[in-house]
Amino acid sequence: MATRRGIHLNSMSARQPSRLSFYLAAGIGLAMGLQADAAPPPFPEAKLLPFVGRHCVDCHDGAMRRGDLDLEALSTDLGEPATAARWARVHDMLATGEMPPKKKRRPDANEARDFLENLSDSLVAADRFRDSTEGRATWRRLNRHEYENTVRELLGAPWLQLKDMLPEDGEAHRFNKTGEALDISHIQMSRYLHAADAALRAVVAAGPVPPVAEVRRHYAREQPHMVGKMKFNPFNRASVRATFPMLGTKAQPEVIAGKQPVSVGGADPETRALEAFGVVSGNYQPINVRFDGFKARIAGRYKLRLMAQTFWAGPGPEERYWVADRNHTFRGRRDEPMTLYAEADGMQRKLGSFDVTPEPEIHELDVLLIEGDVIFPDPARLFRSRPPNFRNPLATPEGSPGVAYRWLEVEGPIFDEWPAAGHRLLFGDLPFHPEEKAAELGRIASSDPESDARRLLGNFMRKAYRRDFSEADVDRFRAVVTGAMESGSHFTDAMIAGYTAVLCSPGFLSLEEPVGELDGPALASRLSYFLWNSPPDETLRELGNSGALEDPEILSAQAARLLDDPKSERFVNAFLDYWLDLRNIHGTTPDAVLYPDYYLDDLLTESAVDETRLFFAELIREDLPARSVADAGFTFVNERLAEHYDLPPVKGVAMRRVELPEDSPRGGLLTQASVLKVTANGTTTSPVLRGVWVIERILDEHTPPPPPGTPAVEPDIRGAATIREQLDLHRESASCASCHLKIDPPGFALENFDIFGGWRDRYRGLDDAKPPVPGIGKNGQPFTFHEALPVDASGEMRGGGAFHDIRELKRLLVADERRLARNLAKHFIVYATGAPVRFGDRAALERILDETSANGYGVRSLIHGVVRSDLFRHK
Repeated sequence: MATRRGIHLNSMSARQPSRLSFYLAAGIGLAMGLQADAAPPPFPEAKLLPFVGRHCVDCHDGAMRRGDLDLEALSTDLGEPATAARWARVHDMLATGEMPPKKKRRPDANEARDFLENLSDSLVAADRFRDSTEGRATWRRLNRHEYENTVRELLGAPWLQLKDMLPEDGEAHRFNKTGEALDISHIQMSRYLHAADAALRAVVAAGPVPPVAEVRRHYAREQPHMVGKMKFNPFNRASVRATFPMLGTKAQPEVIAGKQPVSVGGADPETRALEAFGVVSGNYQPINVRFDGFKARIAGRYKLRLMAQTFWAGPGPEERYWVADRNHTFRGRRDEPMTLYAEADGMQRKLGSFDVTPEPEIHELDVLLIEGDVIFPDPARLFRSRPPNFRNPLATPEGSPGVAYRWLEVEGPIFDEWPAAGHRLLFGDLPFHPEEKAAELGRIASSDPESDARRLLGNFMRKAYRRDFSEADVDRFRAVVTGAMESGSHFTDAMIAGYTAVLCSPGFLSLEEPVGELDGPALASRLSYFLWNSPPDETLRELGNSGALEDPEILSAQAARLLDDPKSERFVNAFLDYWLDLRNIHGTTPDAVLYPDYYLDDLLTESAVDETRLFFAELIREDLPARSVADAGFTFVNERLAEHYDLPPVKGVAMRRVELPEDSPRGGLLTQASVLKVTANGTTTSPVLRGVWVIERILDEHTPPPPPGTPAVEPDIRGAATIREQLDLHRESASCASCHLKIDPPGFALENFDIFGGWRDRYRGLDDAKPPVPGIGKNGQPFTFHEALPVDASGEMRGGGAFHDIRELKRLLVADERRLARNLAKHFIVYATGAPVRFGDRAALERILDETSANGYGVRSLIHGVVRSDLFRHK
């Protein structure tokens, strides 16, 4: 018999097995005829449990638990999603022939087919019943990225930084988009209240007169932080050697010697404009510099203009040529990549990049700054000195490259209108209190607070809420305002309290979707949070409110519009952050001893992430085939990344599309530096971790966790044994071998790529008895690693398909285009709907693939297929 708690199988007998051949569609097709509102039939114990007892329970009982599956304890209540998922796994292992293993007796083909059909019917029926009563997706709140984007757009304040005020979101089914992971606790509500209050106060205008949009020039030689680096003191020895006072491109020994002032100042404008502060190192301790004469006094939009040039510093003494001669400088010999960062309260944000040229040139960036921001320039190619006794790896007996700053000009804050949109949304055209009364009475004056509160709250809710609301809803928040004023708050603070309540209410904080077919407003929200990660714009809201969006053709046309909008970059970034784990790009640091050539290389890290984002955006924009995920004939690189990949050289920091040489191992996501970095630990690579990543992220196969107590395989950093040799020993255990035969092969193919995706034929090792590889790291320290044992990147995928290297593995992967497309479409569905693809959804998924097969399962076509599907258009 079966119970809700588990299965009793003691009396079941065994039968002779044979090779299974089964097609899923038949079972699903039978089940789709069920009525949506019919209760699912009870679990067909008599038809299923005897088979399980004969063929499965020997390995999957409470004692063995192979693959972390205990069928004796497995519930038969398919109404529980977790239980249904485990039975679906049983179905799939049998349907694919993965189970029972070959060494076991196989079931008769007819017996297996009957079992699969009955289990398929039951799983689909259970899913359809849940759809009719609960919907596919559970209720969910906005995640912290969506919340930040939504508040920014509502208040017209794209510079707001809110997500870091909120707790990290949970993750389920790979993404932070599912209700089961996005819970609400009192701590989270407290943080949301704090973030909402901070955002609202940040957009309230300080008064009726806008801040003056100043244009101020901050000369490098007058910045306290830069000047201090040129003066010798016991704590500044390294800085002095790497900083250069210059006039144009010529050194100024008199300034170094203290015989001339650091700057002529405003008394001689022409000379002042030529004065420069030069560096031959990147921006990092101890030689970090910033324009600390500027600090953003108010958040908003600014224009930054940096006047800079490259230069060449003469070499030091012959025996120490890498110590640049501060007394002899010349015109630069090449461009240098420059990145500008803003920093406030210890948080640093990239503002933009450009190339500084040998000729002095002004470089302009249009940026968003927050209050307190200071500007950090970083000549990203130059080395970052780390004591002791560092050397400049870019220095030659002829000298060293450098970058010289003349001045930074800041224009702003720039407001297109005043008061800005956020203030007008909150307070309309209400007047300001006079300055002398503002502290006592608040900034905003109201002659009729009761009437103004009702009117302003209604206007605010019409824009904040993504569907209709009632006057009773307005009254609830008006009561907050009234209560605050009765407690002594002035009108301004009382209104902010009411607005804060709105921004933390379910109508704003959650995605409201009725069970069954989604109405227009719900479709508008689902589409915009799918492709923009932010709320619907006016066009989408109007189409949703009118019901027009319920027309599949109009819905598809709007999807195309959203994909073509620059805001779709939010979708690309957020989707890749979770699907590929790009959000963890800074989670590991290249080891300073084994990988000093990558250590401190922010330019490589940033370029690697840009490559992956641009590559995926190109797949969408050009509707390229889904097989491009595994292999493609192009990628995006800049000078640093092309050098890293050993591709034909390109010039400059700007990313651009390049066609790959015929014999290049690059192409597709698997061989991109960002992916290879997040699948390594900074010191070593593991075929196990990378193999799991490929199996789960690209092939969409389940990998069970290791048995409890299984020790991890730790690569030998001495280089005395390869990871393959260690895994061979690990697989001597039968419990380990079954999984590793599946996991390890794709990981072996990636062993030619080191912890940052650089190509290698040999591993690196550390052994004082062996001669190190010659070279100097970006940290200025000599290499101490040696070339160790050779890499063996061959393997054989379970089920067939031997390969010798990554090129041959990719050919195996792209041979099954539908499999790659299915995996990508499944991830789109989870991200878009907040629910995984369950067993009962498989037929709809296959229809999406059928519709897109003619053009090779184009990535853009897959997105459109998801949007048109019933899975998207129903809760």
